[in-house]
Amino acid sequence: MKRIILILLISIFSNTNLSAQNEEHLSGFTTFSLTYKFNKKWYSYLELQGRSIAEFSKIDYYEIKGGSGYNINGNNQAFIGLGRYVNYKNSKLSREELRFWLQYTFSKNISRIKFENRFRAEKRFFHNPVTDANTNTERYRYRLNILVPINKEKFEAKTIFLNTFDELFIGPEKPTINRNRIFLGGGYQATKSFGVSLGYLFQREFTANTNTNLHFLFCGLNFAIDGSKSDIPYQAPSPDHD
Repeated sequence: MKRIILILLISIFSNTNLSAQNEEHLSGFTTFSLTYKFNKKWYSYLELQGRSIAEFSKIDYYEIKGGSGYNINGNNQAFIGLGRYVNYKNSKLSREELRFWLQYTFSKNISRIKFENRFRAEKRFFHNPVTDANTNTERYRYRLNILVPINKEKFEAKTIFLNTFDELFIGPEKPTINRNRIFLGGGYQATKSFGVSLGYLFQREFTANTNTNLHFLFCGLNFAIDGSKSDIPYQAPSPDHD
């Protein structure tokens, strides 16, 4: 009986998962971010991003986004953002998106571990350059992000850190949860103004008919300029993918 069950499991696995894995491959996910701190409360953020989705060696997705944030206190931040996102297929523009979003982040430190809860509401406007059609929709996101400094008690210059998160994407169309992202990696905060993040990001796309898995090798370069002249401790930048 056990042998029969084992044969059935192997058969099911080989007919489904293995055929899906044959179509999967490693993609690239790179970001460049710049944060400018005006004072103890206000800051601005700019990010440039490129992804190589269809082929690892060929970037076919770009985005530029930015906005302004407000530090309510040490654990609570509000942010408003705007971005432009473009997809290419066969070296031709296939979709453009303009996106607005509102964001709230609550952070909590337990010992040296930082837990970051990020909530985001997005309004998205799409343009199809092939059909000249315009559409729009909404989306909501929640991310639990965890950062752990390894060689320091807190985040400061020359800090090695680990970073992991899980993010859910929720939309009005079915299925309600249309995307999930899981990240595992780390980084090095070289100075107060520069840090690098590296890791692996797994993204699953859910649709009514099928699911798609994407595997990204992630690299992020994070720059920060502190114009506030304050002595408030800074935190190592964390991957802020869109």
